Amino acid sequence: MSTPTQANFDALGRLDLLGLDQTLDSDDRLIRDTIRQFATEQLRPHIAEWFEAGTLPARELALEFGKLGVLGMHLEGYDCAGAKPSQYALACTEIEAVDSGLRSLVSVQGSLAMYAIHAYGSEEQKQQWLPRMARGEAIGCFGLTEPDAGSDPGSMRTYARRDGSGEHADWILHGSKMWITNGSISDVAVVWARTDDGVRGFLVEQGTPGFTSSDVHHKISLRASITSELSFDEVRLPASAQLPEARGLKAPLGCLTEARFGIVSGVVGAARDALASALDYADTRIQFGKPISSFQLTQRKLAELAVTVQNMQLVARRLAELKDAHEIQPHQISYGKFSNVRSALEVCREARSILGGSGITTEYSPLRHAVNLETVYTYEGTHEVHTLVLGQQLTGISAYR
Repeated sequence: MSTPTQANFDALGRLDLLGLDQTLDSDDRLIRDTIRQFATEQLRPHIAEWFEAGTLPARELALEFGKLGVLGMHLEGYDCAGAKPSQYALACTEIEAVDSGLRSLVSVQGSLAMYAIHAYGSEEQKQQWLPRMARGEAIGCFGLTEPDAGSDPGSMRTYARRDGSGEHADWILHGSKMWITNGSISDVAVVWARTDDGVRGFLVEQGTPGFTSSDVHHKISLRASITSELSFDEVRLPASAQLPEARGLKAPLGCLTEARFGIVSGVVGAARDALASALDYADTRIQFGKPISSFQLTQRKLAELAVTVQNMQLVARRLAELKDAHEIQPHQISYGKFSNVRSALEVCREARSILGGSGITTEYSPLRHAVNLETVYTYEGTHEVHTLVLGQQLTGISAYR
């Protein structure tokens, strides 16, 4: 039986029933293959250990991802690669094929923290942070969710007030944020807070007096990822810490839309990897004198899962086309997250069943992917919230309140 941690390139080829690989141009294929090779050689051999230990060498990995050019790769300028969104989607697929926690490290850095600075920051803020973040020399996090404000960020309690009058007056920040990826290791936190003029964004540097963080432990899901609580006790910030172009909830929600795009393709990688693992196992697991892949019930499972994964890829490809053309709409990204995360969960659970008892160990990926996807199902817009986004698009009626 082949080692389950080895990349099963034969299985990947067999799973491409529609020949989607043939639609990639030479640049796309080079990016995909480069990241796949890095993931195979540098990430896959260690992921079971990181998951079991509930930790991740995030700073070291950030530097490696920086050298690879995937941090903020879809952003222009400031030492960012300026790749097409569709190429960023390919990167997310290959990284999440190893583990959702690794893709979260990359997407929180590039599509939340870096994107917020790139879209809403001053030129000084961009010059200070983006080149270092693109190289992985500085790590960012994104502080929006609170213990009592998850799906309803408009009810956040974190607030910032001016200490004095005039646009150059300091800000005083007070409150807390929860479930923050990269929180305790971040050099800069993008923090969203209520003010007298609505929601505003601030850059809070690590080491600022009154800013503390603590990690969330005993996680069952997304264990190869750092998850933290951020606390702000009357933190004094200069006026220059405010993101000048971020006004209202539209700004952080725009960042979430950007990050969800990566999720749509990322979870394809998790589902594809789980299915490839199950297909390889079924070919080599002998029962009743022959491989279990020869049994009708197993072939039915494999066929249904393969079609599901290909449908997920089609959704991701269509959204990437729209994103490349600057035509994508938020409800379309909600469609992708709604459809692909749900489908990925179903694929990983059923793939685990093909592995039998072996599937409950960390030697094989399907169940690890499945428990990770339970978090992806919830974060950056719960499945229920995306249901309501689609419902509003279909009916013209908002059902949130």
